[in-house]
Amino acid sequence: MAETKQYIFFDFEMLCSNRGMSFEEMEGIRLGAVKYDLKTKEVTYFDQYIRPCNPRPLSSFCKKLTGIKDEELQGAETFKIVFEEFLSWVRGIKKSRFFSWSTSDLTRLKLDAKRHEVPITTIKKIEMRYIDFQAIFTKRVSKNNPSVENALEFYGLSFIGEKHNPMYDSYNTLRIYLNFLNLPFQTDIIMLKQFIFDEVPPVKEINNLLNQEFQKDINEFTLDLKEIYRMKDAGKIIKRTRRMVEKYENILINRSGIFSKENVWDVGCLVEFYHELLFTFEEHSFYSSKVMILDEHILHPIHRLYYKEG
Repeated sequence: MAETKQYIFFDFEMLCSNRGMSFEEMEGIRLGAVKYDLKTKEVTYFDQYIRPCNPRPLSSFCKKLTGIKDEELQGAETFKIVFEEFLSWVRGIKKSRFFSWSTSDLTRLKLDAKRHEVPITTIKKIEMRYIDFQAIFTKRVSKNNPSVENALEFYGLSFIGEKHNPMYDSYNTLRIYLNFLNLPFQTDIIMLKQFIFDEVPPVKEINNLLNQEFQKDINEFTLDLKEIYRMKDAGKIIKRTRRMVEKYENILINRSGIFSKENVWDVGCLVEFYHELLFTFEEHSFYSSKVMILDEHILHPIHRLYYKEG
């Protein structure tokens, strides 16, 4: 894959109705995007209306939500032409990394490209270079799926531009991404409040209090842990372990470097146990076992944590 030289953030506004509409029917009616040059830091913009195949006037709900008027679509080009102009503006799929705030925009692109007989090879090239940034932000920072506006607020930022304008939605998603990328310390502080602490303690106390919280969870978990589970109950221990991993796994990544080696090691042991547990569960399921047995090898990582202080 060629070296990435630019980021493309894109967003669609779509046909919509308060009476219900399948996603297949929700054609894109406006495509907005921003291009961020990694070398120069220059931002350029793309914004075009799309004339849908559906000839019916927009619903009042859709007009109010998107701010788009029927006459703006009547004078617009078809998806195929707008997409060709978008590609000309991109000036190189292979040197680009594509982002959107949720996969719905990529799905919209794929559906409308198929409807308008855009070569599938072109779409696959974009898909290979695509990142769902909302999913990353949710997993690494916010815990719950936030809106663009809420994600900006985490960094003390306000939305710039006109809401429900896909170009401005793209631009503000870029702003979130650049903060996520360039402010790892602030991002980890946000993550701690979202996943672990009600209020983040002073920096010098973070590792000590984090260790206490982690050890408390481990102790409670280990005391409830059994060596044999009926398969119908095994899923519960899988879910409980997964929730604990989701709570602490960003410590292991340690993007800011603020977490101690001890805390990183502890979380590593937890993740190791979870992977072993999953493998064991899948193995027992494959052989249609009625019980799942956790041998000493599987329990070793969690026992290291439980007996660590002793």
